[in-house]
Amino acid sequence: MNPLSKAQTAWRAATHVVLAVLCVAVSSVALAQDKVVMKLGHTLAPDNHYQLTAQVFAKEVAQRTHGRITIEIFPQSQLGGEVQMAQALRTGTQELMISAQAPIDNTIKQWQIFDIPYLFSNMDEANALLQGPVGRKYLDMMQPVNMVGLTWLAVGERNVFTTKRPINSLADMRDLKVRVMQSPGYIAGYKALGANPTPLAYNQLFLALSQGLVDGADTSPEEFIQDKFSEVAKHFYLTHVNYLPVVLAMSKSAWSKLSPGDQKIFMDSAKVAAQFDLQEYKREYNAALAAMKQKGIQVAAPDTKSWIAATQPARDELIGQIPDGKALYQQIVDTEKSDSVAAK
Repeated sequence: MNPLSKAQTAWRAATHVVLAVLCVAVSSVALAQDKVVMKLGHTLAPDNHYQLTAQVFAKEVAQRTHGRITIEIFPQSQLGGEVQMAQALRTGTQELMISAQAPIDNTIKQWQIFDIPYLFSNMDEANALLQGPVGRKYLDMMQPVNMVGLTWLAVGERNVFTTKRPINSLADMRDLKVRVMQSPGYIAGYKALGANPTPLAYNQLFLALSQGLVDGADTSPEEFIQDKFSEVAKHFYLTHVNYLPVVLAMSKSAWSKLSPGDQKIFMDSAKVAAQFDLQEYKREYNAALAAMKQKGIQVAAPDTKSWIAATQPARDELIGQIPDGKALYQQIVDTEKSDSVAAK
């Protein structure tokens, strides 16, 4: 081979090496650009169903996107309270959250319908409605305020617990200082029961109970155990005053950056997470009641007929204050009746 041919061969080989290196570099840059990390926050303990459901959702998204999208989970208000996180979703500074419905009431006024005392007869009825077309209707109300409702999770059953004062009848609720969420429905409902509802941040509740600033609060059984309220309160009552919907939501800004295919992945992953959550919440609920009895907590199930009757004026007033309240309420009542008939 003459010198010229050798030089041409060497040049071609070098060119191929350079091109190969460039291809690898470009591919690596493209892959790095495709990688997405999102933050999902919630306010409850790491052993709560919020956290476990968030992990199921994150795993589904990671598997379906082959690791291209990673969701990091931040429990116990690490990203702020629910009102703060909702605002972060609206401004696009946080991608995902699991939140109770009530803190979003001021943003979506129609959601106040769920704060009405004794709106649902039981958890199964509430969950059936929220997982159907009526539930989707309320999720779609998030889009105009720059959030995307992916799914409803299991409703939380809100029950009264007290530190010292027992409740043997509705009359014992009179002037009882009960911590409630800052929600017109919760405040009106407990006023109608004769109590003194006291809005207070959840992270301040344990100290308030310990110092006697409030006589009790309302919460679900698993939160009562997981957040150590059993250390300061010895009476838990299955009063079923409210059923609190829980939403898995996404920033509309983050949602709009997803391809249609990825949007479907998020929706499908949310469905899987919701089905897991419905079962997990029941498991935690039953386990918490068993744990209460082991800890010597007095668990009682009062007859709530008088409670329901006492809150009727509050229901009527609240329905009148909610945009389209009468129509929304009637749709829920009619759906519950039809679902109940179908179940039989």
